[in-house]
Amino acid sequence: MSKVNIAEKFAKITGYYQPRIAAELNGQQVKFVKFDSPFVFHHHDNEDEMFLVVKGRFRMEFRDRHEWIEEGEFIVVPRGVEHRPVAEEECWVVLFEPATTLNTGNVENERTVRDLQRV
Repeated sequence: MSKVNIAEKFAKITGYYQPRIAAELNGQQVKFVKFDSPFVFHHHDNEDEMFLVVKGRFRMEFRDRHEWIEEGEFIVVPRGVEHRPVAEEECWVVLFEPATTLNTGNVENERTVRDLQRV
């Protein structure tokens, strides 16, 4: 039990779309990740995801619309909904999701991270 300085943790993250575990609670993980470009369209069959913007902004794209998520805002993407985060500049995002959540959901590609490191 110790506090977490979000800025210090994000300063240690050098790669993009490579989530790092910051904390765990009740089968959930708090993950820190940096966005800088379009990700891949994907969905999660069994998990909802919450994206909280700490710094910057990104666009959450859905097949039929998109939503800008600004600094200090969050969005919850329900399980089964296809989505794609897109950032035009570096964006710091905190994810709240079940520990079983794979970053690319139903898609396997070069951005899939199976074994997350701690930050």
